[in-house]
Amino acid sequence: MTALGTLHDAVTAALATVRDPELDESIVDLGFVTETIVVGGHAQVRLRLPTYFCAPNFAYLMVADANDAARSVPGIGSVSIVLEDHFASDDINNGVAAGAGFVGSFPGEAGAELTELRRNFRRKAHLAAMERACRVLLALGWTVESLPQAHLRHLPAGAARDSLLRRRADIDLPVDDDALLFVGDDGTPVPPEDAPVRLRFARTVRVSIEGNAHLCRGLLATRYNLAEEDPR
Repeated sequence: MTALGTLHDAVTAALATVRDPELDESIVDLGFVTETIVVGGHAQVRLRLPTYFCAPNFAYLMVADANDAARSVPGIGSVSIVLEDHFASDDINNGVAAGAGFVGSFPGEAGAELTELRRNFRRKAHLAAMERACRVLLALGWTVESLPQAHLRHLPAGAARDSLLRRRADIDLPVDDDALLFVGDDGTPVPPEDAPVRLRFARTVRVSIEGNAHLCRGLLATRYNLAEEDPR
């Protein structure tokens, strides 16, 4: 493999770590990345979204995160991220390129940066991941009422564990084996008597996220005539 090929692969891998904030899935897996070109240390990336009117704050986060991810690759000296076919493409592309932030990208319209919005979505992603982990434990014989006594060490290796650990780290929760698994966003243990209600709520959040992801895949396939392709 050539050095250029290696660099291209590294940029693609970096972009795969960028997630749609609402869907909590990789923009690469979702089919949002349409082109990645690396020439002489410059990375050019083109993005698309399921609809022309996708929320500009979500779109901005993905473009900004893609920019940061590509720039983090050793050997990449400059980056151009281009969001296409979106009503706010120019504002977002120009703002991210200038490092203007969300407020600077939408002067007179945006009242604050997106730190809290990002954190809210990360909390939802953690809740969904925790529910998936709880389902693994329930399949192993745990009861709903006993879940508050489960520690991370009780969760077997696999996709559910990897997902939960990453999302706990995203909201600054401990990831050591002795940490309790079934907790609130602030790390507060869930009381046994609250476990059924909290688990049902977590399941609702998980189903909502997965349903939105399925809808967006369908919209993207319809918009770009991808019906015969596997959007995954």
